[in-house]
Amino acid sequence: MKRSELTEFAVEEEGFKLKIRRGSNGLPIVSTGRGSNSPFPLVDTNPPIPVPAATVAPGALVAPAPAQEEAGVGYIKSPMVGTFYRAASPESKPFADVGTKAVENTVVCIIEAMKIMNEIQAEAKGTVLEVLVENGQPVEYGQRLFKIKQG
Repeated sequence: MKRSELTEFAVEEEGFKLKIRRGSNGLPIVSTGRGSNSPFPLVDTNPPIPVPAATVAPGALVAPAPAQEEAGVGYIKSPMVGTFYRAASPESKPFADVGTKAVENTVVCIIEAMKIMNEIQAEAKGTVLEVLVENGQPVEYGQRLFKIKQG
C-alpha cells in the first residue's frame, strides 16, 4: 500500500466485504462485512466520528425519494462481466427486442467473456419492455440488460 501510495482498498462480492485502510501509523486496518470469515483479526483504531444531522431550511427544495420498483416489472440481469451482443452475428436479427415474449429458457442475448460466447436466457416469463444496453457495450455482473413485464 505504501509503495502504491494507497490509503484505502475495498472489495465487495456477494455476501463478503473487505476493506483495508492505512492508519495514521502506516499499519493496515482490516474490516470485513458481517457473516464473513476473515483470516485477519479485526482492528479498528479509527472509531467513527459522529456527524451532526443535516437541517433543512423552511421552503428549501428537498430531493425526491427514489422511485419504487414498478409492480409486475422485472429485469434480466447479466450473470457475468463481458461484452453484450443482441444477436449471434452482425447480419442476424436480435434475439430479443421490445415486444418480444420470453419464457424462462428463451435466449435473449450473448455475453462474450474471454473469447467464449455465452447465451443468456431470460430466466423469467414476460414481455420485453426495454433493451437497457447498447450492442457491443461492456457489461458488469448484475447489470440490468432488459426490462420485462412479468407474466
